[in-house]
Amino acid sequence: MTRTDTTRPKIAVPPGACDTHMHFYDDSYPASPRAWLFPPNHLPEDYRAVQQRLGLDRMIVVQPVTYGFDNRCILDAIARIGDSARAVVTVPADISDADLAALWDKGARGLRYHQMAGSMTEWSDLPVMAARIAGTGWHLQVQLDGLELPDRENLIADLPCTVVIDHMGRYSDCIAPDHPAHQALLRLAARPNVWVKLSGAYHISKTGKPDYADAAPLARALVAQGTDRLLWGSDWPHPTETADTMPDDARLIDLLADWGLSEAQREAVLVSNPARLYGF
Repeated sequence: MTRTDTTRPKIAVPPGACDTHMHFYDDSYPASPRAWLFPPNHLPEDYRAVQQRLGLDRMIVVQPVTYGFDNRCILDAIARIGDSARAVVTVPADISDADLAALWDKGARGLRYHQMAGSMTEWSDLPVMAARIAGTGWHLQVQLDGLELPDRENLIADLPCTVVIDHMGRYSDCIAPDHPAHQALLRLAARPNVWVKLSGAYHISKTGKPDYADAAPLARALVAQGTDRLLWGSDWPHPTETADTMPDDARLIDLLADWGLSEAQREAVLVSNPARLYGF
């Protein structure tokens, strides 16, 4: 194991808690030609130890950009794990209905649009796929540099399906809540089809661990607006981080208390919200 692997959360983690954003890496699967990140192997047995330490029962395995459109690494993993796992996959816009249905049968529930370095997808793909999955249990999961949100807000707002926005916007600078980009996120989060992950504070923060205090106002603004479509994710195994910046996953859960979520709100974010979205 890597990471600080002995600490446990200080808050009570309720039964059925779900990590809605984590990844597996296995070098027995080929990397995408666009890949730029090649982490060492991080396998289900490695994450199982993290789960047990944190008191988590469920997981959403998100396709890393490392593997492009080849989702076998994560789908094979969740097949071994069983019903406590779901997947968010990356697919081309011309995927057939039959292939999309086959992915659903294997436990996929979301289609990932990682609109950053290494992306296999284009912004123009989102409306195409959103129209195809509208009214189904599928959702689109979008990651971008949130500073682009003022330019992308209308496109996302017009999508006729469920949308999940990663990492509180994953801003490349730690902005204030009144910044136009965060105001755009708050407007999107107020829409009944848009969900946001309370994750990735370490991607935004400039003050750093353990508290990521400069990112806290952004999270609190989302919480103040309502918690019925907020989710929590660790982003394990944090492959972009160094030994100096590596977060403690237990501390990442405890941030929910720092950000003002009550016990009932933490239950919603960790248990009932992901159960609704991913079909547990």
